Amino acid sequence: MSSPAPGRRFVGQIALVTAASRGIGLAVARRLMAEGARVVITARRPDGLAAAVEALGGGPDVVSVAGAADSPEHQEEAVGTAVREFGGLDVLVNNAGINPAYGPLSELEESAARKIMEVNVLAALGWTRRALAAGLGRNAGAAVVNMASVAGLAPSPGIAYYGVSKSALIGLTVHLAAELAPRVRVNAIAPAVVKTRFSAALYEQDEARAAAAYPLGRLGDPADIGAAAAFLASSDAAWITGQTLVVDGGAGLRTRL
Repeated sequence: MSSPAPGRRFVGQIALVTAASRGIGLAVARRLMAEGARVVITARRPDGLAAAVEALGGGPDVVSVAGAADSPEHQEEAVGTAVREFGGLDVLVNNAGINPAYGPLSELEESAARKIMEVNVLAALGWTRRALAAGLGRNAGAAVVNMASVAGLAPSPGIAYYGVSKSALIGLTVHLAAELAPRVRVNAIAPAVVKTRFSAALYEQDEARAAAAYPLGRLGDPADIGAAAAFLASSDAAWITGQTLVVDGGAGLRTRL
């Protein structure tokens, strides 16, 4: 899809985007860079990150750090890289998320449940704490954006515990927003199905049928979420904190009609 040319809302700012080698994270990083930010991107695989850096144009305004999102050592390294390479940190986008378990909650393995919470919720808290320790909020305009999901707002058969984790992430967003105001704004985005490898199982067999559930007639594109994240991280959202922005192509309308 095409989108209007972005403004320059992030000139002079430094952002860190987790899980940004592809999909939504890469789209967020691309949008922030297009608007003037210098960006640190993270993901597990160095080769995927190398491809992402190339896709973002390379150059001096983007660096990558490979590691597991729920590793405290990786978090320290990535945040430290932002400070060392760019001089600080103004925007944190907690995009990392996993869903290794499908099926009813009554059959969920507890080890999978713990891992989902560690990556989808506790890691977001860890990234935020380390960003704060490194100076996030020292300058005006600091923001955290957490990537939640519509699965955290309503029952989602088959991916119920993923939804539980996203509900928890929304709760974390609210409480962090209350604690960190007015220095740092904290908001979340709750996308519906976006065309990424992560969600491919939800649409790849019959995309037209999946898209028919949306009043706007299509599935989400990563750029849609990149634009939403850029808005919440920008000065245009300067009086917004503790909120969850639902980006769902109008799907929620059908539950209210």
